[in-house]
Amino acid sequence: MKMGFRWYGAADDPIPLAHIRQIPGVSHVVGALFDLPVGEVWPVERIRALVDEVEAAGMRLEVIESVNIHDDIKIGLPGRDRWIANYIETIRNLATCGIKVICYNFMPIFDWVRTEMRHELADGSFALAFDQSLVEGTAADLLERVQSQAGTTMLPGWEPERLADIEALFAAYADVDEARLAANFEYFIKAIMPVCKEVDVRMAVHPDDPPWPIFGLPRIVKNAADLRRIEAFHDSPYNGFTLCTGSLGENPDNDVPAIIREFVGRGKAPFVHARNIRHTAPGRFHESAHLSSEGSLDMFEIMRALHESGFDGYVRPDHGRDIWGERGRPGYGLYDRGLGIAYLTGLWEAIGKSS
Repeated sequence: MKMGFRWYGAADDPIPLAHIRQIPGVSHVVGALFDLPVGEVWPVERIRALVDEVEAAGMRLEVIESVNIHDDIKIGLPGRDRWIANYIETIRNLATCGIKVICYNFMPIFDWVRTEMRHELADGSFALAFDQSLVEGTAADLLERVQSQAGTTMLPGWEPERLADIEALFAAYADVDEARLAANFEYFIKAIMPVCKEVDVRMAVHPDDPPWPIFGLPRIVKNAADLRRIEAFHDSPYNGFTLCTGSLGENPDNDVPAIIREFVGRGKAPFVHARNIRHTAPGRFHESAHLSSEGSLDMFEIMRALHESGFDGYVRPDHGRDIWGERGRPGYGLYDRGLGIAYLTGLWEAIGKSS
């Protein structure tokens, strides 16, 4: 297991690499070029500069999260081949710089949805939260709420220029149901897989977050059945998954340890997001500390499933709280994620020694 830490870059992340380096067990940084427009080719020189910066701090950068997919590909518009060609060139450029895994998603319009960026918990910490009743208005209402709570912080997947005319974007998706979105996903996967194999870069699609339809938009990466369908698009180690325990666990019907055993056991999960969440009512949850006792997921069973399935890929803690007076990027402060890493690596060591 290679422990990593998501970082947004020196220009946009208040956490310096030197502080990340001091977290015991962290050997990798998970990064991206967040300022490039969706669909544009990532230049080799920009990728190399980021890799060099991380390596100069004593860590490695081998996982990119995310190379977002242009809406024309998801919708299946005639111009999608141009954007797929750009994506393929980006894959090649990333491989040139030593990248091994690309985490991405295939969610229409919204990459992820929360209704509260700073929900106060009983202990005085603050966490991301979701309430289904607050997404029953219009998407424009949600967009305004999220952007107002985020302030000047750039939220990945919520690019202002892409969402500027949200009504037109929804109109473009009007005829995209689950079957069509899945077909467009299959088209994309089949187009990129030969290059992924050639340059040895594994694709790892992230589950939908939350794993159910939002504003009538289809979701196709929700559960084990969906993952099996995607796997069948092109059965290869290069067509894999980011198993996000929180996103999958937001639906109580998902047996997260069983999903881990199935897909890690088949070598289809090179990347894991390990986090806990607390269900508070149907369709309502908030992020929590990583400990099993703090949320609704059994993190011991999750880590045991990874260990017993022979997981040797990349993992990072996800969506920490703001604690000890920190006012970090929503979900991505330093202190709680550092505590999460200590807990997860402690579980991993104990499971390994007891077995």
